[in-house]
Amino acid sequence: MKTGVLADRQIRQMITDGGIAASSPILNEQIQPASLDLRLGDTAYRVRASFLPGKGSTVAERLDELTMHKVSLTGGAVLEKGCVYVVPLMERLRLADGMTAAASAKSSIGRVDLMTRVITDHGIEFDRVPEGYDGPLYAELCPQSFSVVAQPGQLLNQIIFRQGKTILTDDELRAVHARSPIVTGDPVISDGLGFSVDLKPTSGDLVGYRAKRHTGVVDLSKLAHYDPVDYWEEVHTTDGRIILDPGAFYILVSREAIAIPPDCAAEMAPYLAMVGEFRVHYAGFFDPGFGYDAAGGSGSRGVLEVRCHEAPFVLEHGQVVGRLVYERMSEVPEVLYGADIKSNYQGQGLKLSKHFK
Repeated sequence: MKTGVLADRQIRQMITDGGIAASSPILNEQIQPASLDLRLGDTAYRVRASFLPGKGSTVAERLDELTMHKVSLTGGAVLEKGCVYVVPLMERLRLADGMTAAASAKSSIGRVDLMTRVITDHGIEFDRVPEGYDGPLYAELCPQSFSVVAQPGQLLNQIIFRQGKTILTDDELRAVHARSPIVTGDPVISDGLGFSVDLKPTSGDLVGYRAKRHTGVVDLSKLAHYDPVDYWEEVHTTDGRIILDPGAFYILVSREAIAIPPDCAAEMAPYLAMVGEFRVHYAGFFDPGFGYDAAGGSGSRGVLEVRCHEAPFVLEHGQVVGRLVYERMSEVPEVLYGADIKSNYQGQGLKLSKHFK
C-alpha cells in the first residue's frame, strides 16, 4: 500500500479484510473521504478520573478499579457537565504492520465543548493507536460547558489510518500551495500552515460566541433545535480585540479561508503555549476537499474552539492561534468533502454546531 492517509475505498477494504470490525454492521455513512466515524456502545462507565491504561493494563482492568457506576445509554442518558465517562465503542481494530491510526472529536462535538478522546488497551497516549494494535476502542467523554444527552450509535469520534510517514514537510507544503492554493493571502508555513483569528469581520461586529455557565442539556440527537441565546453569549468588538476570561469557552473563526486539496488531508494542532494563556482545542481532521473550489468550498474558514486558562488574555485580530498539519493521501478519495455527501460545514464562516438553530 502506498504511503499516506487511507482514503474511503481503502477503509472499505480494511472492513472487508477484517482490519476494522464491529459489534453491529458498519454503515456506509460512517465512511468519510479520509476517515471513519466511530459509534458509541450502549453503556457509559462513570469513572473517578480520566486515565490512560499504560502498557501493563487493559481499559477493562482500569475500569474495574475506577468505575463509580454504570449508565445505560439506551433511550438516551444525561452525561453531566464536569464528569468523566468511558464508553466502549462498537468498532475494534486489527492494524497491519506499518499502519497506525489517530482519532479526534467530530467537529460538531468539539463545538459543544464535549471533550472526547479515544483510548486503547495498553495505551500511553490519547487518540493514538499504535502499529499492530489488535483490540477494542473506547471513548472517554467529559462534557465541559453543557451536560449532554447521548445514546448508542451516535458518532462523536472519527479515526484516520496512516500508512508510513504521512506528514508533508514545509517545502512539500509550499509546493502544494503553488499548485493549488491552500489559504488566502501569503501562507505562514512553519511545521504546517499557521492561521490567525478574525476579530474584524467584513460586516457587523459579531466575532464569536462564549458559552453560558448555567444552561439546559444538549441532546446530541436533536439538530437545528436549540436557540443559541439559551446557551451562548454573543461576543462583539469594534476595535479588533477581545479579552478572554479564565475558564471560559469561545467559538471564534479563522481570518484565513483554508483549502484541503483532494490529495491531502489535514489535522488542526494546538499552538504553542508560549503565545498566551489560552489554547485552541483539537478541532479534528479536515477531509480532502474541505474549502476546495471544485467541491463547492470556496471561502471556508476554520472554526476555533478556544479556552482561556489561568489569566485573562487580550486576543488581537490577526494573531496566530493555531496550525494545520497537512498530510499526503495514499490515494485520492472517491468522494470529496462537500461533494455528493452531507457536509455540514463546507463553505462555513463563524458557525455554531449543527444542534443550534
